[in-house]
Amino acid sequence: MSKMYDPPASFEGKVTPYPAAAKERDARGRAIDPVGYLNELEQRGREKAVAIEIVKLARQDVIHCYRKEGVNHYENCKDVVKKYIDLIQAPDYGAVKPE
Repeated sequence: MSKMYDPPASFEGKVTPYPAAAKERDARGRAIDPVGYLNELEQRGREKAVAIEIVKLARQDVIHCYRKEGVNHYENCKDVVKKYIDLIQAPDYGAVKPE
């Protein structure tokens, strides 16, 4: 059975930014701290994946609201659609950036 009709899941917590790697480079252009640089890249990838999943959940909320409200979805789903539009228009879908 489809999960489309399950109650929507949401996260109302606050996510803190992760520490950024040092920007200094050596004479050959390589990172001074390669481990920190790779950790930052991995964390950025994880944060973007989480942001994409949040957008998918918001889209499911919009679909659910449209189906539930029918012809009145223009009035009754404004807040849900506004939240979805804000997410998809944000750079990187609103993913957390390094400090």
